[in-house]
Amino acid sequence: MGDFHGIATTTLAEILGRGQIMDLGIRPLWESGRIAGPAFTVRCPPGDNLMLHAAIYRAEPGSVIVVECGDTEYALAGGNVCAIAHRRGVEAFVLDGVLRDIGEVREDGFPVHARGVVPIPGVKKVVSPLNEPVVCGGVTVHAGDVVVGDEDGVVVVPAARADEVLAEAERKLAKEAAQTLDEWEAAHRAKVEALLAQ
Repeated sequence: MGDFHGIATTTLAEILGRGQIMDLGIRPLWESGRIAGPAFTVRCPPGDNLMLHAAIYRAEPGSVIVVECGDTEYALAGGNVCAIAHRRGVEAFVLDGVLRDIGEVREDGFPVHARGVVPIPGVKKVVSPLNEPVVCGGVTVHAGDVVVGDEDGVVVVPAARADEVLAEAERKLAKEAAQTLDEWEAAHRAKVEALLAQ
């Protein structure tokens, strides 16, 4: 599986379509640059964060830990959990939920895409399997799918299509790089005028 760090989510979105793009509520909590890596999936019920706290010790370096929760009342993690994940080589968290200690997390440099920040933590009670399919930001994510996030959003590339999508994205970027803005404008204007004339 190739490296997606050089591919913007906008390029991937055009190739994959709306169904693989998380909703706009899943945002980078600080300007952390592009994230990319295989998904390590976690399901936490509202108000409970045990399985995310377990996942930081089980995810391989380079993984993006993706959490289904859907709760915005209680934080899934805070500064220490993020710091340990970062130290263990986890690429980022993508949380359908909220975080706390954002100042510490930003200072440590650990990327988190989530629905926001609240100060109160959840409890640790519910044990559930890791690396099962989850739904995060409206997208079904399987363990090993490639998760790419940047300031435009988060896109999920199905693992079975990763090589094909990466090759198509690289071709698309090469074509765009070879075109001047004047050339783009001429083609774009012709297309718009043709549509208006119909």
